[in-house]
Amino acid sequence: MIQRAARDLVRSRHALALTGAGISTESGIPDFRGPGGIWTKNPEAEKKAYQAYARFQADPKQYWEERLSQPSLLGSLESLKPNPGHLALAELEKMNILKCTITQNIDNLHRQAGSQNLLEYHGNAFRLRCSSCHSRYDPGEYDLKRLRQEGKLPPACKECGAPVKSDVVHFGEGIPADVAEQSLEQASLCDLMLICGTSAVVYPFALLPRVARERQDARRHRAVTIIEVNAEPTPLTFENISDYLLQGKTGEILPRILEEVKKLRRE
Repeated sequence: MIQRAARDLVRSRHALALTGAGISTESGIPDFRGPGGIWTKNPEAEKKAYQAYARFQADPKQYWEERLSQPSLLGSLESLKPNPGHLALAELEKMNILKCTITQNIDNLHRQAGSQNLLEYHGNAFRLRCSSCHSRYDPGEYDLKRLRQEGKLPPACKECGAPVKSDVVHFGEGIPADVAEQSLEQASLCDLMLICGTSAVVYPFALLPRVARERQDARRHRAVTIIEVNAEPTPLTFENISDYLLQGKTGEILPRILEEVKKLRRE
């Protein structure tokens, strides 16, 4: 199956990767609701996460006061490094085989690995985003501590002046229009989709493999090859949305696919 995936990738013209939490667990990122999960250990954090967007809409200043007075999520993410799965996808992009990666993860690990053509569907915990025009900023572009001391929170967008928030898409917040549109465009363009570490059941992200699956070529055959790399079978497997499943850890399987691709390129 590794060889089959490598052959399919080499033959593709527009390969797209979709990734989820499963690709980052091997970097040490805990889940949210498991036995040692972030919210299992801190139920109050879960409650605040569900309320974050409503708080921002009601009072952007108070939203930032709370963010700056509490331990940051970044503290637990900053020490983490990309694992071989992230690095393999970045290498496939450098080889011009993988055209784009769309991730549900907010951990910045794809960027650290070197992925350039990246759409962060649920945002990036290390960036800020304008609530109106969706301009993105590095936190270092704002002296948040000084703004707080001077009573000038929330930070204002440098393009349109609207309040800036975390780039993370909060519960109840829509996917930024630019990311949503580009993601659908990629799903409509690809002839191969590599789904790594996600069951793709949370909407609207779940639309992407389904949009690709519905496409047909001129002979009414499937126009897209969909490959799953997941620890267990998923609804994508059972609903025949994926063509085949490579079952196991993404950090082990993706590097093996990469090596096979390199062999085929040398032949």
